Amino acid sequence: MSGVQINQLRKSFGPTNVIKGVDLDINPGEFVVFVGPSGCGKSTLLRLIAGLEEPSTGQIKIGSRDVTELPSSQREVSMVFQSYALYPHMNVEQNIGFGLRMNGVSKKVVSTKTQKVAKTLQLDHLLKRKPKQLSGGQKQRVAIGRAIIRDPKVFLFDEPLSNLDAELRVEMRLQIAKLHKGMPEATMIYVTHDQVEAMTMAHKIVVLRDGLIEQVGTPMDLYHRPINKFVAGFIGSPKMNFLEASLEQPGELRSTLKLADGSSIEAPVNTSGEHKGAKLTLGYRPEDVLVQKGDLGKHKLKLEVVENLGGTSFLYGKFSGEQSFVAEDKGAIHSHDEDISFDLDLTKVHLFSENGTALSKTISYRD
Repeated sequence: MSGVQINQLRKSFGPTNVIKGVDLDINPGEFVVFVGPSGCGKSTLLRLIAGLEEPSTGQIKIGSRDVTELPSSQREVSMVFQSYALYPHMNVEQNIGFGLRMNGVSKKVVSTKTQKVAKTLQLDHLLKRKPKQLSGGQKQRVAIGRAIIRDPKVFLFDEPLSNLDAELRVEMRLQIAKLHKGMPEATMIYVTHDQVEAMTMAHKIVVLRDGLIEQVGTPMDLYHRPINKFVAGFIGSPKMNFLEASLEQPGELRSTLKLADGSSIEAPVNTSGEHKGAKLTLGYRPEDVLVQKGDLGKHKLKLEVVENLGGTSFLYGKFSGEQSFVAEDKGAIHSHDEDISFDLDLTKVHLFSENGTALSKTISYRD
């Protein structure tokens, strides 16, 4: 088992700083997902670990070995790319075993290991097919098999599901999760821009923005305890609602806030370090909004778009006429241009300072 340690890693392309000083410890056997918006540096960071890019400064260790200056071939890592990169003239069996054959491994050993890997990935009935005879999901499994057969210390995945349709993405997420479960000692690092993939697959998520790490934690840590407004808005689908608020009364145990619709609420959030009248942002997950019948709710929302998904509906509209807002309502059917009322469960509130930093909760139903 080998972990990965990254110390003050930086990477520049000419005058452009892409990775701006990253420190990260990945434990042996962890499934870690790098996630963030396009251009945040997640793929560059993966390529630095793989040895496909040279760092400007900093150190990378795999296990106890410093690999910063080593070429990719000596790092004992395997990488699965967004493009399958299969050899079209070779069949599945030949594609999976190609790396071992190039390293001079005997035909018998290559055949035995190929059969084992193919069975693990449910490809054993496709070994004689060429890539053009495979579906997208099957091609991606062949690419994964080619990585597995080398017994690397670290597996690297660079947005491997991006070229698949929605149904195949779900299927392959399950396949990769099962693969890691069957290889509990394998350290896997996975890059995606899809936060749903990150939430469903990761032991630990690394959220990046502009070449820096914003937060590292388990999926539920990031979902329930985001360190700032950026992480809160990036993790979760649909994204968290953000409402403008002003601080009427600071407090250590409870804080009184005034919302844009003129209503006041008391939230169990410590704002003792803030000034009265400070401009804050109130955050609510759509599932934490309590949709009420008729006009029973304290707040009003005029709907613009309704997504009825059967058991759940997502209701999109404007809060106080100008702030985008979405509520989740299970079981009920709603129509466009309908007016609804709702309440906010104050035990589930998130509050952010003017600079976007999360203010600490004094009471939380999630603790």
